[in-house]
Amino acid sequence: QEHLVESGGGLVQAGGSLRLTCVASGTTSNTNAMGWYRQTPGKERELVATIRPADGRINYGDSVKGRVSISRDDAKNTMYLEIDRLKPEDTGLYYCAARPNWATAFINWGQGTQVTVSS
Repeated sequence: QEHLVESGGGLVQAGGSLRLTCVASGTTSNTNAMGWYRQTPGKERELVATIRPADGRINYGDSVKGRVSISRDDAKNTMYLEIDRLKPEDTGLYYCAARPNWATAFINWGQGTQVTVSS
């Protein structure tokens, strides 16, 4: 099983930027997609961004499109999420997720890293 650990969250002022990091360990060779999701207050967990290692295909959630960038460093088994022009409504718990090639959904999840944006 793949183990995921997020870091990089914190308190930032509106308009600022953050880079979140997700380090993967364990069984990573059969991962065919990785992504970032977030849980914001009063809302269900929502997609932020996904990336497919095999072809680099990227998908961004509508609420963050144009302000985020997802990337991977395969040599380090690490995934990143850059968030720019942060808004108070971006406040929430950001999760790293992975989907094995035999699964139809993201089944491996990290514990999350908290992002708090002050106005």
